[in-house]
Amino acid sequence: MNVNVGDTIIMKKPHPCGANTFRVLRVGMDFKIKCTGCGHEVMAPRSKIEKRIKTIIAK
Repeated sequence: MNVNVGDTIIMKKPHPCGANTFRVLRVGMDFKIKCTGCGHEVMAPRSKIEKRIKTIIAK
């Protein structure tokens, strides 16, 4: 999966705040993403994030 820093990703399940779009801040073995709704930052393993991505919107 080709995800770059600065891309916006739409996840299959929404964040608890209700938004399902996230901005990618860091890419590597872990992803650091920021919720576009509330601004909460999350770090998670690459495999977990890639399974939950619905669409990638390039910057």
